[in-house]
Amino acid sequence: MKTLLSLAFVLVTTIASAFTIDYYNKDSKDYTMEVKSNGSTQKVEFRSSTTGATSIQTSASEVEIKTSCGWVKVKNGSKVTIKDGCITVN
Repeated sequence: MKTLLSLAFVLVTTIASAFTIDYYNKDSKDYTMEVKSNGSTQKVEFRSSTTGATSIQTSASEVEIKTSCGWVKVKNGSKVTIKDGCITVN
């Protein structure tokens, strides 16, 4: 029983730590960008010509995304627009 409760706690903590970005990609190109968070890096994908949402597994409240226009800081729950490979936080 104790193991089951521990497993449930880890699962809930992992789900709760998802960082979400709502985006509108105006470009007709998919983008895979590098994300820095809590000292580690990962990749995030933005699909072409669409509005969507993407999740990043982190407990941070802010991440940095590397775009063709440089690094952009984005907060959890932000809405961003992608144009010409650059991110603008709305």
